[in-house]
Amino acid sequence: MRNARRVALSWSSGKDSAWALHVLRQRLDIEVFCLLTSLNAEANRVAMHAVRRALVDEQARSTGLPLLVVELPWPCSNERYETLMSQQCAQLLADGIEAIAFGDLFLRDVRAYRESRLAGTGLEPLFPIWEMPTDRLAREMISAGLQARVTCVDPKQLDRKFAGREFGSEFLAELPASADPCGENGEFHTFAWDGPMFTYPIAIESGEVVERDGFVFADLLPAASARVIA
Repeated sequence: MRNARRVALSWSSGKDSAWALHVLRQRLDIEVFCLLTSLNAEANRVAMHAVRRALVDEQARSTGLPLLVVELPWPCSNERYETLMSQQCAQLLADGIEAIAFGDLFLRDVRAYRESRLAGTGLEPLFPIWEMPTDRLAREMISAGLQARVTCVDPKQLDRKFAGREFGSEFLAELPASADPCGENGEFHTFAWDGPMFTYPIAIESGEVVERDGFVFADLLPAASARVIA
């Protein structure tokens, strides 16, 4: 894409990252070059979303984009995290990447943190879905065919019964008024398995629902190897 900026997309495996990819691909001034994710190296899963590496790899294949993985030790201090991410940013810059895009919606402290970490790196932070009204955005995602499964629930904000549910119209209708429709306050996290940003759906099967470290996690397994625990 001539004269388009090369962008890496921060990839959590969830619906907001997926929708950010969809939005960015409609811009003529942007070329999404790769997906960038961080994994708990011990568990081989995306932090908070608790999604298995195999499923994130499959997402990347379905988007047609390379997946760059930053493996984080566990436990991981903030200092170590920032060191590893700084090293990755330097590599992105060397590869001709000009910006990193994030699927954040309205949390200003999160945006400010990302902007501060990229300041002086030569990489521009982009927020393609920033301040889209989340009630309208959630319904737009669903109407466009995005399909996602809830993989993590904060039981202090949302009933554990929502863990493992499909993110759809019925899910939104049952959310309490206190919950953000996109879960931006950490009420829930998702795994996007189909939608206009993918070339084919990711086949998944449900695993165990467990409570750990104050959160409720609904495990997902690749359908072709649903009984093989990675």
